[in-house]
Amino acid sequence: MSEYREIITKAVVAKGRKFTQCTHTISPSQRPTSILGGWIINHKYEPHKVGKTVEVAGTYDINVWYSYDDNTKTEVVTERVKYVDTIKLKYRDNNFLDDDHEVCAKVLQQPNCLEVTISPNGNKIIVQAEREVMAEVIGETKVCVLVHTGDTNDEDEWEEDLEDEFEDLNPEFLGGEAEE
Repeated sequence: MSEYREIITKAVVAKGRKFTQCTHTISPSQRPTSILGGWIINHKYEPHKVGKTVEVAGTYDINVWYSYDDNTKTEVVTERVKYVDTIKLKYRDNNFLDDDHEVCAKVLQQPNCLEVTISPNGNKIIVQAEREVMAEVIGETKVCVLVHTGDTNDEDEWEEDLEDEFEDLNPEFLGGEAEE
């Protein structure tokens, strides 16, 4: 005869991910002549559950190296960018107990520069960037398990097998013969 039991455990109950491409406009102190490089550093983020979504709020620094004064001088301009990505969740569990949960976010692709150009009017820098974030909600859920209550006790048979193996052991196996 078998019975079922409901066990309450923690598990990933919802997941989601979001890929974002965005454009940022940076105002340098000098009128740029050409772009020499662009990179993104210092990415920090924090996830929060909002209804059936997770909002990931973060910041990163965009650095652009450019030349000015007819390519005779260079400068690096840095701008801190704030963002909020709203990630739709796909719930995997209808038994999710929404009282207590933990939200985790993982960056699948760090923010990076795709292209850095000078604006058509020539006084600003346009940065195209991309990033990808995944979010998970870990919460309590119910799991139904089958409990087998058969007549045999497998544990007793296992212990008997061990006792038989102990009887077959050679006590001189590692010690060798006694020294004189």
